[in-house]
Amino acid sequence: MSEEFKTSPYRRYKNDVETGSSGFDEDDHLGPFDIFRTKSASVDRLKRWRQAALVLNASRRFRYTLDLKKEEEKKQIIAKIRTHAQVIRAAFLFQEAGQQVSAAPKLPAPTPTGDHDSGPEQLATMTRDHDFSALQNYGGVNGLADTLKTSLDKGISGDDADILERKNVYGSNTYPRKKPRSFWRFLLDACRDTTLIILMIAAAASLALGIKSEGIKEGWYDGGSIALAVIIVIAVTAFSDYRQSLQFQVLNEEKQNIHMEVTRGGRRVQVSIFDIVVGDVIPLKIGDQVPADGVLISGHSLAVDESSMTGESKIVQKDHKAPFLMSGCKIADGYGTMLVTSVGINTEWGLLMASISEDNGEETPLQVRLNGVATFVGMVGLAVAVLVLVVLLARYFTGHSKATKDSPKYVAGKTSVSDAIDGAIKIFTVAVTIVVVAVPEGLPLAVTLTLAYSMRKMMADKALVRRLSACETMGSATTICSDKTGTLTMNVMTVTETYICGEKIDPSEKRSLPPKVASLLIEGIGQNTTGSVFMSEGGEVEVSGSPTEKAILQWGVNLGMAFDAVRSGSSIIHAFPFNSEKKRGGVAVQLPDSDIHVHWKGAAEIVLACCTRYINIDESLVPMDEDKRTLFKKSIEDMAAGSLRCVAFAYRTCEKAHVPDNEEELAHWTLPEDDLVLLGIVGLKDPCRPSVKIAVQLCIDAGIKVRMVTGDNLQTAKAIALECGILQSDADATLPNIIEGKTFREYSEAERLVVAEKISVMGRSSPNDKLLLVQALRKNGHVVAVTGDGTNDAPALHEADIGLAMGIQGTEVAKESSDIIILDDNFATVVKVVRWGRSVYANIQKFIQFQLTVNVAALVINVVAAVSAGDVPLNAVQLLWVNLIMDTLGALALATEPPTDHLMKRSPVGRREPLITNIMWRNLLIQAFYQITVLLVLNFEGKRILNLEHEEEDRATKVKNTLIFNAFVLSQLFNELNARKPDEINVFKGVTKNRLFMGIVGLTLILQVIIIMFLGKFTTTVRLSWKLWLVSIGIGIISWPLAAVGKLIPVPERPLSEFFTRKSTSRTTRETID
Repeated sequence: MSEEFKTSPYRRYKNDVETGSSGFDEDDHLGPFDIFRTKSASVDRLKRWRQAALVLNASRRFRYTLDLKKEEEKKQIIAKIRTHAQVIRAAFLFQEAGQQVSAAPKLPAPTPTGDHDSGPEQLATMTRDHDFSALQNYGGVNGLADTLKTSLDKGISGDDADILERKNVYGSNTYPRKKPRSFWRFLLDACRDTTLIILMIAAAASLALGIKSEGIKEGWYDGGSIALAVIIVIAVTAFSDYRQSLQFQVLNEEKQNIHMEVTRGGRRVQVSIFDIVVGDVIPLKIGDQVPADGVLISGHSLAVDESSMTGESKIVQKDHKAPFLMSGCKIADGYGTMLVTSVGINTEWGLLMASISEDNGEETPLQVRLNGVATFVGMVGLAVAVLVLVVLLARYFTGHSKATKDSPKYVAGKTSVSDAIDGAIKIFTVAVTIVVVAVPEGLPLAVTLTLAYSMRKMMADKALVRRLSACETMGSATTICSDKTGTLTMNVMTVTETYICGEKIDPSEKRSLPPKVASLLIEGIGQNTTGSVFMSEGGEVEVSGSPTEKAILQWGVNLGMAFDAVRSGSSIIHAFPFNSEKKRGGVAVQLPDSDIHVHWKGAAEIVLACCTRYINIDESLVPMDEDKRTLFKKSIEDMAAGSLRCVAFAYRTCEKAHVPDNEEELAHWTLPEDDLVLLGIVGLKDPCRPSVKIAVQLCIDAGIKVRMVTGDNLQTAKAIALECGILQSDADATLPNIIEGKTFREYSEAERLVVAEKISVMGRSSPNDKLLLVQALRKNGHVVAVTGDGTNDAPALHEADIGLAMGIQGTEVAKESSDIIILDDNFATVVKVVRWGRSVYANIQKFIQFQLTVNVAALVINVVAAVSAGDVPLNAVQLLWVNLIMDTLGALALATEPPTDHLMKRSPVGRREPLITNIMWRNLLIQAFYQITVLLVLNFEGKRILNLEHEEEDRATKVKNTLIFNAFVLSQLFNELNARKPDEINVFKGVTKNRLFMGIVGLTLILQVIIIMFLGKFTTTVRLSWKLWLVSIGIGIISWPLAAVGKLIPVPERPLSEFFTRKSTSRTTRETID
């Protein structure tokens, strides 16, 4: 393999702008339609391609692209609301300072509302203005809870009547949304097509002239038939667009439906963010979104990112002095609980959301490229239409266009003005209709159609697409960097091994631990956690929290832990929340006798490194010598080799004198983490998902390298990687295939680029290591997909080409930074997303092949006939019907093909690969050449071949043209089946599974029969005999064996475009040398 292809199969271009290391300005060297990554494209680049596109109907073409004008208006509205909020706060602070000087009287008591003692306006004002004195007026948080009839420990009762009453009094956690577009708006948009407007004007003129010359009974057909055809095109287009918009609407609602834990009736339950009510008590942890306005009940190291509201990227610490929490903000660090005081439109966030319109628009790279194709084809079509117009007008007014064999349509001085104008209008109408057919307006919209279809189906496959572009980019992915826990494994953890008092103890045995050790372990488990344990009235234990927390809490319950008693038996005075950098978390708890214990929990080898002693079976503190440390390390390695996650517990006492006694100093106190006493090490089993090995193998077969990036021990990661097939054997488990994050981090940038290619497993990695790996892979030309669930994964998710957040364990910060949310956290779902991504690209290529075949054939047939005979076999109404088959119905049929296993046996599609491949060119040219040849032969020799020479001239011409029209439409129908499988001989495989495709082909065929047999007056056709129907079907059906034979013709692997590029480059080089 050449050096050019070693780094990535698609690093074919030396100057790879996408990697950020190209060294030249993208805008200067690329065409307007060459935007390969819309995720971070500049506004200027987006404007540039819009200006370059040839568009007949801007409102329809750009409907699903980013509305740059609305985006600017949205920013201005957000800025106004933020300024408004800041002015209110500044005024309040000024007022508060004045009150302190003048000792202003207390605020008036709140106005009662129903059975509740405070109205939504007072509560909203208090939280919006951060009015601490108003909170004190309620009697602090405890008094406010009493006012809202809720318990700070157990929350509201949670029964339906209570929730309904709270919604009636305080409002629901929703905001008024702008009504979605009605069908009539889409109908209006469809009417704005420039060519259709021209056709309607021409139809009106033709109608007036026809009625004037032939009377209303016969004269309305020409103009009326065109008008009717245009109306049908408009109605079908509007219906198709309206249907798409409804699909996007459903997906948008699903995106906003965040689920959160709330405490109701003393237990934690999952509810939709829309069902949160005033009085709810909500536990918050790092990465959560604050779901409503409220006040802090209790918190430890709680820091909030308020940039979404204030616009300032400043992290704000929250405590009892600054307790107000704003809806829409994110928890940046720590954990705590909040009391909800305002919801929905009574919050600033609700006001903001209600003020800005939801713009679904976002162009995808494929959409932009297809606009380029549509523009090029449209320019050719426009030129052809002008040529046809000039030729036909010239022939008409010079008397070369014949009405019959011997009589011209126009004779100077004899033909009336109205007849001359009518003839010119008919010619003009044909030319305009050629533009309608030639400009593939539906081509870029086909992307939206297939994306809408794919997104709906992906939703059923447990994947929620947040960014349209990710759906298609996933089809180009060359590598997937996956988390281990919950993605490759089941995320159902249990403690299966324990090492306590220096001995291995089976947790399933009912063996009692020494009382002191058990007491300290239970204290550490119960206090150093973000989970909770609820004991129901029937005595059943309900454990909530992350899978790791749940497993440890369940083990604590098995040891005899009474969770509520542990929590009330001592109080947390300071906490260091679990940190993915340090891989551990700790708490300082004060006991009733004022003793202070500092408990640590985290990655076993990291906590062990901080320990200097351990407790033995006799409850004695024993110094940890080197032999004992080695023994503990060996036990950790053995557990890790058995694919167990190892967690260690340690503690130490702390003298009261060393603990700060004021709240401000305590908030910045660093928990002591040296001289710890090891209490125990546990091994948690998290089995591999049953489907993961097959999914990994599918990726390998599809040319996608799967890399595991985990914070777990390297030995645990290796064991899981072998189990799920990422590593094939122990022989693969060598540096740099398997590497620690710290080692990778310490390499230079150049070394990282080389090493990144070989990495299969990265253990003990930090989020920054994941980011460095993503950057290195992208610079090597890879299209990178990354999974993540933590807040700190956000930079890597954003940097990756496709960020995949976990729906169950993922934080809101991770989800907002992602492009797709994997709702079941399963790696097999990631592979399904790849299938759908490849399907999007494949379906668009099928549609391009089909549409361009129709374009080429229709244009060539009409041009050749116009130039040589002065007439066109396909008239305006017929071309409009062909346009409907090609644009709307063709897109519906081909853009909704489901993915096949065949797609996963190909290499990833390079994003710089030409849209029209050599295989497509071969298929397209064979079919177009066949159709053009047969139909032109019929056009020039049809009367002789069909024995129509003895019939009336007008009748013979109509039969011949009807046969050409019928054969042309049927050829497209048969070719539609060929387009389903561009590179497979069996085009019928799986066709019955796509009912929509079958339905559209069947409907088109029925409508074609109705047109030929019953609507001849409108389409200027005549009824065909059964023999001529057989001829039409025969002409169409030959396209099947022809396509099969054509697929045996080999094509060069090198794209055709490169041949022309190389030739023009070499010519330029020669000219420069000369």
